[in-house]
Amino acid sequence: MVEPRSDLGLTGYPRPSVAVDSAVLTVPPGGPLSVVLTHDPSGDWRLPGTFLHEGERLADAVARSLRAKTGLTGIEPRQLEVFDDPQRDDRGWVLSVAHMVAVPHDTVRHVGLPGSPDAAVRPVATVGRLSFDHNAILDMAVDRVAREYRRRPDPFGMLGHAFTLRELQQLHEAVTGKKWHRDAFRRLMQDQLRPTGEQSSGSVGRPAASFTTTEK
Repeated sequence: MVEPRSDLGLTGYPRPSVAVDSAVLTVPPGGPLSVVLTHDPSGDWRLPGTFLHEGERLADAVARSLRAKTGLTGIEPRQLEVFDDPQRDDRGWVLSVAHMVAVPHDTVRHVGLPGSPDAAVRPVATVGRLSFDHNAILDMAVDRVAREYRRRPDPFGMLGHAFTLRELQQLHEAVTGKKWHRDAFRRLMQDQLRPTGEQSSGSVGRPAASFTTTEK
């Protein structure tokens, strides 16, 4: 391969297009780990994303794509990985700066309603084949979230401010895919929880103590 002459400046080097794609994960109450998806122009499912505009920051492109394609605002996905296989996009040479975030289910409750009809929340286990290399992005995002939840109560704040131990255990089992015995889970988490002094008002069984995390 012949290298471009170094005296030609930036225009002497071939440059890829740059895209951003975001894996937005959530867990519905009592449900499985799920992800926000959108339809691409061909009708296939994919992660929400867009091309970077000239002079635009990556975070601004992510926010723009989520707002336009899913109606999501006010969330801040973190950078996950750069996917740079030159063959990843059949339209041309495109790098994707993948992002990820996990959010409370209330944050994505509107996705798929009239305000965002081309988007949906789907269980991760049932998404099937996504466009481009978005399955690989999704797999990496799921692994990242699962690793963060293995030893910490709720690092992404998916349960909101206060929660019961049962709710926390259900969240962990959905995120990590690991079943826990109730007492073993309590022992693992108890030093990282702070009682709120209040009781839950669930409709099943007796009210249970609620907690918040000691994390800052």
